[in-house]
Amino acid sequence: MSVKNWLTGLLKKTRRDPASSDGMRAETLAANYLRARGLAIVARNFRVRGGEIDLIAREGAITVFVEVRLRRSQAFGGAIGSIDARKRRRLLLAARHWLLRRPRQGNCRFDCVLFDKLDVNNLEWIRHAFTADD
Repeated sequence: MSVKNWLTGLLKKTRRDPASSDGMRAETLAANYLRARGLAIVARNFRVRGGEIDLIAREGAITVFVEVRLRRSQAFGGAIGSIDARKRRRLLLAARHWLLRRPRQGNCRFDCVLFDKLDVNNLEWIRHAFTADD
């Protein structure tokens, strides 16, 4: 096999359509669910070095940072159990960057939208899931 063929095959395996991934579908379901409940989605997949926030929304004067999790198994605590201290630190880091770039954002909170499977009927929205002090 030539190097060119090998490299082409490798690229095809690693390149995926992000819109087709289960994670992106879960984020879209979560965004639609939150929109239907009066939140305005202002950003998706906000990334900084060392952190990422799936959804950023506004609910009145409050900025809402939303972590979306899909776990098909309840092993190891399920979706909520996967948001450990390290993940919370990464979310806080990204939220600080967002707020520093927008100094008049007012109050904020951290919510989680959890799925057992890709179905809005299996969605759990936890408002105030954690704070910066946790």
